[in-house]
Amino acid sequence: MLLSGGVDSSTCLALAARDFRCHALSVRYGQRNARELSSARRVSEALGAVEHRVLDLPLDWIPGSALLGPEVAVPRSVDGQTPAPAPPDGVPVTYVPARNSIFLALGAAWAEALDTPHLYIGVNRVDYSGYPDCRPAFIEAMERALRLGTRRGDLLIHAPLMELSKAAIIRRGVDLGLDYGLTWSCYDPVDNDRACGLCDSCLHRKRGFAEAGIPDPTRYA
Repeated sequence: MLLSGGVDSSTCLALAARDFRCHALSVRYGQRNARELSSARRVSEALGAVEHRVLDLPLDWIPGSALLGPEVAVPRSVDGQTPAPAPPDGVPVTYVPARNSIFLALGAAWAEALDTPHLYIGVNRVDYSGYPDCRPAFIEAMERALRLGTRRGDLLIHAPLMELSKAAIIRRGVDLGLDYGLTWSCYDPVDNDRACGLCDSCLHRKRGFAEAGIPDPTRYA
């Protein structure tokens, strides 16, 4: 299970844990919201994962992403409701080049070593922020490629949240007993303890809880 510690991946782990003994993998890749890693640890413990590994794989040598360093600012909403304008190609500057390609390859390697074909990722195409590596076509292509490139040849990439809205995801997690107070979404936290409330990820989260009719446990600045 690829686990970031956010709403989607945590809900995905809750779903997978119904049927499997789960091994959770998080990556410390130089993200400015490293606060999410402690959330991933708490979520994995709360959901009974067999183990949770945090892999150090710095990607902050890659230029151009607002998540990888101070050179590019994280876009923020002016009014706390409307997302900041996206670039002409629709891909925001918070996109990390090929991140899910890298993470899925790492997950596939560990899955094969564990002798399982099952690999879970919490992507969805409804609130995917314009990231090209969250689309169904990408997941399907990666599954084919990783089947060809592994000894087992039968890898199954599970993306059970793909067609769900953020509100539907949150309702599903609540039904499964997930404590969303353990999760973290903000791209650019304040004092590493409070969410900014203005980045795209915070906006998606706030809207999801509001539409679900469930109180958001996040502390916003």
